[in-house]
Amino acid sequence: MRRQTVAIVGLGSIGGIAAVCLAAAGRHDIVACVRRPLDRLTLERGEETTEVTLRALTDPAAATPVDWVLLCTKTHATASTAPWLKRLCGPATKVAVLQNGIDQVASVAPLAGGATVFPVIVYTNAERLGPDRVRFNAVGNDDYVVADDAAGRAFAELFAGTPLRVRLSEDFKTLLWRKLLMNVAANPISALTLQRQSVFRRPDVHALCMDVLAEAVAVGRAEGAKLAPDEAQRIMTQLLGYSPDLGTSMYFDRLAGRPLETAIPGAIVAAGERHGIATPIIRALLTLLKAVSDAAGKS
Repeated sequence: MRRQTVAIVGLGSIGGIAAVCLAAAGRHDIVACVRRPLDRLTLERGEETTEVTLRALTDPAAATPVDWVLLCTKTHATASTAPWLKRLCGPATKVAVLQNGIDQVASVAPLAGGATVFPVIVYTNAERLGPDRVRFNAVGNDDYVVADDAAGRAFAELFAGTPLRVRLSEDFKTLLWRKLLMNVAANPISALTLQRQSVFRRPDVHALCMDVLAEAVAVGRAEGAKLAPDEAQRIMTQLLGYSPDLGTSMYFDRLAGRPLETAIPGAIVAAGERHGIATPIIRALLTLLKAVSDAAGKS
């Protein structure tokens, strides 16, 4: 594979992991698109520490078209990336959207200047420890999942030679919904209670998660996801298999006083409305999360 230029927009925990792993592999040229100057980034992975130097741009006007864009912002920040995408994208550019939710292509494609836009399911558990330091907690067997098509296979090749594991899937929609199920069970409750994974071991919280998942599974099936009869229990078993000390992305956002990714429950509520499926519990969580997020935005 020829050497390519990869721009990473959004150098938080997910973008930071991708940047370090790609830069350390040395196969491609990495450009970090950031708000504040940054010349190096350190990744903690188990007992290992990897530090790389980065070429960072803080002004979209300095950007030029690249082969790849990894869009790693939170969903609510997508619109703010428009100046970057306008400069970075051309018809030959591939834009991999490493965000939660189910509507990534619809929200990003209008900003991408005719580039190929496709979603990536992210399974890495990551924590931003500082402006120039991230921690990578490997969970499960995959770090990324993409559709088994031309764009997905190119993405897998991009990460060849790095520690990040990419799986190709012929039923991407179902896996996308399974990730959304995990997120809607874990993120809102951990953020609202300000507790890590240990909170899901409470019987009352476990029961609440099962009710949330029952609503979400019904919507996912209406959307065409091939979810198992015991899908909710499978999701909870997986959730309880994680270390109780791990935190969710929304939990870390609330600790830091950042706006919350309300698009996670919001996507399910909106899809439920399209299919005439009531989601009262998820809607209640969404209302509370919006109130917390709005307060964070004003602080």
